[in-house]
Amino acid sequence: MTVQTQNNVAPMAQADLDDFTFTSESVSEGHPDKICDQISDAIVDAFLKEDPQSRVAIETAVTTDYVGIFGETRGPDSITPAVMEELAREAIKEIGYDQKGFSWKTAKFDIRAHSQSADIAQGVDAEGAGDQGIMFGYACRETESLMPAAIQYSHDILRALADARKNGDLKGKLEPDAKSQVSLEYRDGLPVRASSVVLSTQHAESLSQDDVRELVRPYIEKTLPEGWFPTEDEFYVNPTGRFVIGGPVGDAGLTGRKIIVDTYGGSAPHGGGAFSGKDPTKVDRSAAYAARYVAKNIVAAGYADRCTIQLSYAIGVAKPISVYVNGHDTAKVPEPVLVDAVQKVMDLSPVGIREHLQLNKPIYARTAAYGHFGRAPEADGGFSWEKTDLVDALQKEIG
Repeated sequence: MTVQTQNNVAPMAQADLDDFTFTSESVSEGHPDKICDQISDAIVDAFLKEDPQSRVAIETAVTTDYVGIFGETRGPDSITPAVMEELAREAIKEIGYDQKGFSWKTAKFDIRAHSQSADIAQGVDAEGAGDQGIMFGYACRETESLMPAAIQYSHDILRALADARKNGDLKGKLEPDAKSQVSLEYRDGLPVRASSVVLSTQHAESLSQDDVRELVRPYIEKTLPEGWFPTEDEFYVNPTGRFVIGGPVGDAGLTGRKIIVDTYGGSAPHGGGAFSGKDPTKVDRSAAYAARYVAKNIVAAGYADRCTIQLSYAIGVAKPISVYVNGHDTAKVPEPVLVDAVQKVMDLSPVGIREHLQLNKPIYARTAAYGHFGRAPEADGGFSWEKTDLVDALQKEIG
């Protein structure tokens, strides 16, 4: 079944503008919510490594000196609560938390995982979707990764600072918790400069606001394209003046609360379902990856400069209920042609997606910080949804 709207304009989208300012934000691996995402996905990976058919739906919560792990699983008995705790401590250590109030060594754990619901299991085992829902994918020509520029640069800033914190000049100066926000000025529909950059980063107590500002400046300058750095009065670093208390000591965290950070930074719709902590039978995750994959390949093939895909599913049903394509007035062929071609070159059933993208692998912990999209495909199957290997098939089908 396919759905098209009148004049191929998405009902949820406003008319596209040519000149505007658009903002996206990212959060670092040390943000409390991201700690939770990484722990949950480390557990998913552990199950899939032991048994690729494992079923996992794990939520994590953190606050001062506390980590709670809850959810349902179906898989090898070897992944015990003690193993889950060990995985969580290792994730916290890798992020860099060994602080008073939250440390990988001393955090207290409460782990309550139970068996997967038999009602859900029977639908998934019949090769259907693990839940109902709608998923979106998006791609555009703003960056080499075919991602919206504001979210891409927001991620890249934090990733550069994290690398320097762990291995470089910022070790011992910056702490793990951070947020970035990039506002881009668009002219004729294309980004031309950063109108403002906001960075809030946890830091050593001995550093002043000005110290932090000058420490981070070169990393941001290198991340943004040449000439894009904002004016000094639009470059905000720790606007409150001080950010020493951070992480789970400063705020609680929970899996799945950063879904816009995880996807397109607000440049495209989101279906609402989070990714982390879920095995790939959950279409919240796998179908969102497939939608990005299809959208990226449509853009890479030259059939649109911007593309939004929507897929919808019903629990236990082994096919998508609808497939929607919107080229945002940039499509080189009619959208119904793209809808038909997409379904011919890829099986968009839940099992078809898992097989095509080879998702039943321990590849998810690495996705849990700095975005699930816009990343380079990896040799072991990580970020397989970022490949552009559907281009030839689409071109052959469409002509």
